[in-house]
Amino acid sequence: MLEVDKYQEALNQYNTNLDDKEITRIVNDILSKKFAENNTQEVYKKIYSCIDNTSLNATDTREEIWNLTEKVNAFEGSRPDMDNVAAICVYPNMVPTVKEALGANVKIASVSGGFPASQTFTEVKIAETALAVASGADEIDIVLNLGAFLEENYEEVCEEIQEQKHACRDAHLKVILETGALKTAEKIKKASILSLYSGADFLKTSTGKGYEGATLEAAYIMCKTIKEYEAKTGQKAGFKASGGIATTEDAVKYYTIVKEVLGEEYANNKYFRIGASRLINNLLKDIE
Repeated sequence: MLEVDKYQEALNQYNTNLDDKEITRIVNDILSKKFAENNTQEVYKKIYSCIDNTSLNATDTREEIWNLTEKVNAFEGSRPDMDNVAAICVYPNMVPTVKEALGANVKIASVSGGFPASQTFTEVKIAETALAVASGADEIDIVLNLGAFLEENYEEVCEEIQEQKHACRDAHLKVILETGALKTAEKIKKASILSLYSGADFLKTSTGKGYEGATLEAAYIMCKTIKEYEAKTGQKAGFKASGGIATTEDAVKYYTIVKEVLGEEYANNKYFRIGASRLINNLLKDIE
């Protein structure tokens, strides 16, 4: 019971009584005032450098992942005015293929921890994370234990994240909240707080599998929580939007939320990522 109180105490330091309609109003206000100034070629190029080039299909083959990596290699240095994507994100068993093929200066990201449902033994999640890192992953994307969270078993939620964080060693840990399953602003805020409390280096919206993907409202709540957490602890964390972001306009909207809520210093690939595959070609087309 004492452990549960500890996590509840962490939640009590924040206002989690949020109004969903008010969040939507704030987001719309930010975009109406600030979207136009960010809808520029220079911002498009910056967003390109914040992409996690992602392939998470059941049908992925080693040859396909090798070819994806070669495309990233080919882009390296081809545009003096543009940086490459931030990372290549794949399933854990494909990390060695990316590691072998990669010549570009980008990170290797791996989903882990029973992705996308997080419905497996904690020991399996820890082992999968450790194996992905040992295979060459620089970043690990895990899914919050939604079942435990919805039961308000915050001890289990936090301890799983902490144990996987430990298994990451020097790799960065992104915690996926699956905001489409959480639905309400209050639950997204609580999940954000507990993830940061447990050592998340990034908060990520969605898996893109089975539930609604990223929303601007979820992005606002998560970024606001990151800002509040930094004010209380002095520790920075990043934000990653994923799931259904395909157009340049959508990407600029997320960039605008990050920049306005967190500040200019967060509007780069150290603290801001977009998990996407379709977005890449659309961005390049609009840049051209």
